[in-house]
Formats: sequence, C-alpha cells, structure tokens
Amino acid sequence: MTTPDQTNAFIDRLAAAPAPAPLRPARVIGLALAGLAAGLAVLYATLGLREGLLDTLSTPVVAAKTLVPLLLGLLALWATFASTRPAARIPLWPLAAPLALALGLFVARALTTAPDRLQTELLGQTAGACLLSITSLSLLPLGLGLAALRPGASTRPRLTGALAGLSVGAFAVAGYSLHCPEDSPMFYVTWYGGGIALCAALGAVAGRRLLRW
Repeated sequence: MTTPDQTNAFIDRLAAAPAPAPLRPARVIGLALAGLAAGLAVLYATLGLREGLLDTLSTPVVAAKTLVPLLLGLLALWATFASTRPAARIPLWPLAAPLALALGLFVARALTTAPDRLQTELLGQTAGACLLSITSLSLLPLGLGLAALRPGASTRPRLTGALAGLSVGAFAVAGYSLHCPEDSPMFYVTWYGGGIALCAALGAVAGRRLLRW
C-alpha cells in the first residue's frame, strides 16, 4: 500500500519535472515546408518545370490543379492544429469546399468529353509517375511535421495524423502540378486525389503511433 510520504514524494517529483515543450505551429510548418522544399528542389532539378508554365497557368482549368490543392492544404493545416487542442471542435466542414470544386471540375470535363476519349482523359500518360511522385514528395515533410506535432495534446492522434497527411499531400500536389503536363480535370482530380488520400492514410497510421499520449 502506498503511504502518504510516498504519495507526497511522487507529487513533489511531478512538480519538479520540467514542463513539456509547448506546441509551436511555426516550427511544425517550418520543418514540413523545409522537407517539401527539398523534395521539390530535387524534382525540379531532375525533371524540370513544365514547358510554358506561365502561359498554361493563365487557363483557369489548369490553374485550378494548383490552386485547389493549395486551398485544401491550408484548410487541412488549420484543422490539424485545431485537433491538437483537447476538447476543441475540429473544423472539418470547410474541407468540403475544395472537394466540391474538384468534383465539379471532374464532372464538367466528363460531360463535355466524347465517350471514346473518356478513358484517355482519365488515365493520361503519367498516372503511375504521378502517384509515386506525390507519395515520395510527402514522406519527409509528413515525418518532420508529425514529429514537431508531438508536443500537442491531441486526444485523437489518428485524426490529427490524417489531417496532417491531408495537408502535406495537398501541398505536395500543388508543387508537383508545376511539373505535371496532364491538364485534364478527370486526370488530376483522380490521381492527385488518390495521392492525397494515400498521404492522409499514411498520416493516420503514423499519427496513431507518434502522437498518442
């Protein structure tokens, strides 16, 4: 049986222990951005930006493949930090906006494409390279970001990890899109979306281990 002296000694040890390091959002963002920038630097140095990038970005449907992931990444980042606060309401509903935009782009393109062109529009020429590149670009920033999130007080580590993966994957897609020559919304909504979903799944698995108390 624990004696009062032992209990008091235990309380004293807890009181004397150094306070845990606070969660620093700027550090999380900085580390994740550094990891992503390193990956993108390698991508651009080896494969380059797409030809005529500035001209193609003047076309709304092409610009959307960069801007919609950026919006998703920012909203998911906001939700990630919200999820690290105990009992906080996590703002998931804003994530529906970029998802709805992406779905609208997909449907609009599908409705205006000849039936014999649908498979070509969907599969493109670089689907495998697209998924591999997005996943590869995301691994380092996701690992660094989750490590920096550990001081947080998330009571739902799997959700926090998934949101972090969603954010990192979306930002990786935005960076990759500046190289990618595929401009059909049917292609980029499908394969960019698949890459982002894979990153979110990886984040959920890693978050369950790294972010639990």
